[in-house]
Amino acid sequence: MNSSRPLALALALALLPLQLRGQGGGLPPDHQLARDLLAELIAINTTHERGNTTPAAEAMARRLVAAGFPAGDVLVVGPATANRNLVARFRGTGARRPILLLAHLDVVEARRDDWSLDPFTLTERDGFFYGRGTSDIKDMAALFVATLIRFKREGFVPDRDIILALTAGEESGADYNGVQWLLANRRDLIDAAYCINGDSGDPLAREGRPFARNVEASEKVYMSVALEARNPGGHSSLPTRDNAIYQLAAALTRIAGHEFPVRLNEITRAYFERAAATMQPALAADVRGVLRTPPDAGAAARLSARSPFFNAQLRTTCVATRVEAGHADNALPQTARAVVNCRLLPDERPADVVATIRELVGQGGGAPLVTVTVTDSAVPSPPSPLVPEVMGALERVTGELWPGIPVIPNMETGATDGLYLRNAGMAVYGVSGVFLDADDIRAHGRDERIGVREYYEGALFTYRFLKALAN
Repeated sequence: MNSSRPLALALALALLPLQLRGQGGGLPPDHQLARDLLAELIAINTTHERGNTTPAAEAMARRLVAAGFPAGDVLVVGPATANRNLVARFRGTGARRPILLLAHLDVVEARRDDWSLDPFTLTERDGFFYGRGTSDIKDMAALFVATLIRFKREGFVPDRDIILALTAGEESGADYNGVQWLLANRRDLIDAAYCINGDSGDPLAREGRPFARNVEASEKVYMSVALEARNPGGHSSLPTRDNAIYQLAAALTRIAGHEFPVRLNEITRAYFERAAATMQPALAADVRGVLRTPPDAGAAARLSARSPFFNAQLRTTCVATRVEAGHADNALPQTARAVVNCRLLPDERPADVVATIRELVGQGGGAPLVTVTVTDSAVPSPPSPLVPEVMGALERVTGELWPGIPVIPNMETGATDGLYLRNAGMAVYGVSGVFLDADDIRAHGRDERIGVREYYEGALFTYRFLKALAN
């Protein structure tokens, strides 16, 4: 590589605000396309409550066909007319197996009264793009489409097909999940060597300065259990000590006081090893402490107290998320119920976690006062190997655009549709192109937003990264 190239690219990024204005104040064509696509997607309500992903899938399909994609390579599919998925294929030589690009079109609910501006209009203000889905994740859906259109215009012929899947049902409340449906009914459309998932691996900045380029290569496993205490009840004027609410509360208190042991895996170990270089000395010292064998207990305790994120990276977690009890203000409760949601490390045995909860709930001897029932099956999610093909391209492009910013593998503490692909035997790498402010993450919240500059930089990154993977 020419040694002057990273410097030239860094200079180009530094001049980006000037370039964005263009001649006469307009945007360069590639940035204008990226902006138009994002605006079009934001304007379509794709919530489960009041919206529909089908119009968004059809809008992106029209864009691709207009750019020269054969109609037979651009499909809008699903089990019903509402909430359909877009699957498009950019043809290559076939020398290597395809890669799959994944982003979901559905978004969580956003009501106008809750926002300071219209959540379904892309609004540019003070250096930010506002709108529901700007960061979760219509930004990446737009950038994937923009990149494929740019490839088509350039006549780029990759050595493999590039498949794009923009899906429905990722956010809770949908009638079905688009990735699950495609795997079960049209696996041929999305079968690939691996997936680049735009819904995770967010690069992070603080005060406008990038400090970490994440790649999600693992995710925790979701499991919920229901706790229930029952009692004959009675009149509230004649209280007894065996109150169902008190029994449930005591059980939840014991669960709250329990910490699962610290245990690192390949991905979390790589995360802490690389992240330490970006941290202040005292924090870095604690991070290096948990990397020891065995982990330094004091360092782990300090990290867990400092940040819920660090705590979730270090161990399996279980937390109460819902409680309901009683049937009248003047009656002793006959039933008290709670939901405890667990996020398991990828190699954790669900049966062991359930056994631990039952032990905690049943403390005190005798018959358990609170029963424990698993309400959903924990679906394993094996980590994806950190292969040179992906990591090398990611590190090279990141180094060209943001010299000195480390590429850091991480474990997703939430959940993404990558779970279904991993369980189907496909490696998944979460790579988002748009830097987010680590101290101002607004996904699912009021006035969701991303930086304007960061979005256009993300367009350049996505273009270069996908070209590196496909050539």
